[in-house]
Amino acid sequence: MDRTHLVDEITGHRRMRRNRKADWTRRLVQENRVTVDDLIWPVFVVPGSGIIEPIPAMPGVNRMSVDKLVEATREAADLGIPAIATFPNIEMELRDETGSNSLEANNLINQATIAIKKAVPNIGIITDVALDPFTSHGHDGILRNGEIVNDETVEQVARAAVMQADAGSDIISPSEMMDGRIGAIRQALDAAGHQNVGIMSYATKFASAFYGPYREAISTGGLLKGDKKTYYIDPANGTEAIRDAALDVEEGADMLMVKPGLPYLDICWRMKEAFGLPTFAYQVSGEYSQIKAAAMNGWIDGERAMLETLLAFKRAGCDGVLTYFAVEVAKILSKR
Repeated sequence: MDRTHLVDEITGHRRMRRNRKADWTRRLVQENRVTVDDLIWPVFVVPGSGIIEPIPAMPGVNRMSVDKLVEATREAADLGIPAIATFPNIEMELRDETGSNSLEANNLINQATIAIKKAVPNIGIITDVALDPFTSHGHDGILRNGEIVNDETVEQVARAAVMQADAGSDIISPSEMMDGRIGAIRQALDAAGHQNVGIMSYATKFASAFYGPYREAISTGGLLKGDKKTYYIDPANGTEAIRDAALDVEEGADMLMVKPGLPYLDICWRMKEAFGLPTFAYQVSGEYSQIKAAAMNGWIDGERAMLETLLAFKRAGCDGVLTYFAVEVAKILSKR
C-alpha cells in the first residue's frame, strides 16, 4: 500500500520538520550558539570607594567605584567572560569644553585599568577615547563655535589612546566617529611602542534613539547641546555605513563594531561579508532596558528574549557582543 501523501508530492519528499522532530536532532543541526566567549561586559566606573550605585534607567546595572569594579571584574573573569569595556562617570567640575581630563594620565578610566590589570590580569580591558564623558557639553569631540572640530579632536583622542595603553588597556575602541581617527590612533600607539594594543573601531555608530539610558549612566544626557548628527551615521544609510567601515579597515582597525545592535543586524551581516574582520555588535542601553522593562511588567519572558537577541547577533555574522546582560548570561550558560 502506497502511503505517499499529497504533501510528499508537493514538497518533492523533502520535509523540513524531520530535523526538528526531537531535542537531540535540533541540537545536532543547530547552526549558531551563544557561549561565554562571545561576551564583552560594558561597565560604568565612578570616583570614590565602596560605591555600588544602581542606574534607574538600566535595571540591574550599577555604577561602581574602582574597588567594587575590581571585585565585579573578578567575578566576570571567573565566569569566563573574555573582556570588559569601561566607561567613566567623572565629576562635573572636571568636565570642560575640550574634555581635557581625557589627557590626565591618572584620570578615572586609567585608574580603573591599572587596578583591574593588577588584580585580574587574565581579563581583557577595552577602553574608549571619545570625549563625551569628559566634556561639559556632552559631545564626543571638542566644541568650537558651535561645531565639533574633527582634526583637533583626532589629535586629542590619539594622545588619550596612548595614555590608556600606558595604563594597560588591551584594546582601544574609539567611538567618537571623527574622520581619520583610526589611522591617527594606530600611528600614535605604534610610535609609543604599543604595537600589541589592538583597535576595535566603532566602525558604524548611528545617530540612534537607543542611547538614552547610557547617557544617564555617565551623566551626559542633561549636558548635551543639540544632537550628534554631524558625526554619527544617519540610521537610513546602510551603504554610507559600509563606506565608513571600509575607511577604518584601511586605516588599520583590527576589529569592527556596529552600534546599536539589533536594529542594525543588516549592517552586521554586510560588514562581516565585506571585510571578514572580527565583527562585534554593541547591544546598547536602550536595547537592554526595553527587554528589562517588558520582562519586569510580565509582558515577555526576559531570559528567553535576552538569549534570543544574542543568538540573532551570532546568526548575523557577529563574533561577539558587548552587552549589559553579559554576567547574567554567563551565569545561565555555566549551568547548562
